[in-house]
Order: sequence, then structure tokens, then C-alpha cells
Amino acid sequence: MPQKGYVNKIINEQLYDEDIFAILRAADEIIARGGRTLLAKILKGSREKKVLELGLNDCPSYGYYKLFSLEQIVNKIDWMIYNDFLEIQFSGKLPMIVFTERGWSIERARMAEELLQEWDAWLAQGKSDIDMSYLKDRNRGMILMFLDKIKQTGNLKYIQLLRLWEKIEYKKVKQEIRDTVCQLERSLH
Repeated sequence: MPQKGYVNKIINEQLYDEDIFAILRAADEIIARGGRTLLAKILKGSREKKVLELGLNDCPSYGYYKLFSLEQIVNKIDWMIYNDFLEIQFSGKLPMIVFTERGWSIERARMAEELLQEWDAWLAQGKSDIDMSYLKDRNRGMILMFLDKIKQTGNLKYIQLLRLWEKIEYKKVKQEIRDTVCQLERSLH
């Protein structure tokens, strides 16, 4: 259940979809590992040592709100909490940002789309020696959504990457990858 009482105030503004997506993307980097302040620093584009040490400057949403103050950014994060995209859960006494079901359903779909775009870019560049271990141990729901997106394309170009990925995956996901390859091959006939 969201800890709405933790939010400083109700924000009288509406965030645009792009803002919601950017905040969710930045939050994904620190889910259950950081709080509102760290999330605000990512969105601000902070060069603080902790942000850089954790590699959070590589996040696509890093610096999204560079022209805003930290207080203004925290207000936007509070709006996200109040409107049930994010919530605060405590780890001991430390408040940590986590997705609500609503927030995760949006971020899961965006991540699956981001993965598909990444594969498209690699294939356009002719890359074929990709280390697919980056996909291992990812959220299964997001991975299944990614595989569904590949199936929906009906495009055989993904088969080479799927076969690379299949080699390193666990049994259940490996079977889903095989099913995706089979469906793509069937779409040929």
C-alpha cells in the first residue's frame, strides 16, 4: 500500500506522459535500493560521487530535469507517489522507492519496447556477437512481453539474436525463446 502520508504535499500539477515515463525509467535503476532524493539526483543529472559510482549517469533519464531544482523534482516524484505510480517501502528505517502495480505495468511495457529498439539498432549495425547475459535474471513478465513483441513483428531478423540468447537462458525462458523462433519461422510459410 502506498505510503501517501510520507509525501510532503499534494502537487497541484499534472505530469505529461513523457514526464511519467522518464521518472519511471529513472526509478527502475534504483527500485528498492534508493529513495526520493537519489531518484531526484538522477533526474537532475547530479555529478555527485554516489550517483556516478552506481553508474546512474548511464540511465536514459539522467538529467531529464536538469533545469529544475531538486525540490521541484522531488515534488514531481511526490506527485508520482500520490497518483499511484510509485510508492515508498521501508527497508529498516530507510525509505525506498518501489513501483506500484500501475507504475510497473507501464515501465514493463516501456522496457520491452526499449529492448526491441536496442536489438533493431544492433541488427542495423550488423552486430552479432552480443553477450546476452544482460537479459538473464530479468523480470520474467517483462521478458515474456519482449518475446511477444518480437513475435508480433513476424520478422525473421531476430532469430539470430534469439538463438544466442537461448544458449544462456534458464529452462522456462529457453522454451519461450524456442516458441518465439518457431512462430517466426512458421510466419514464413
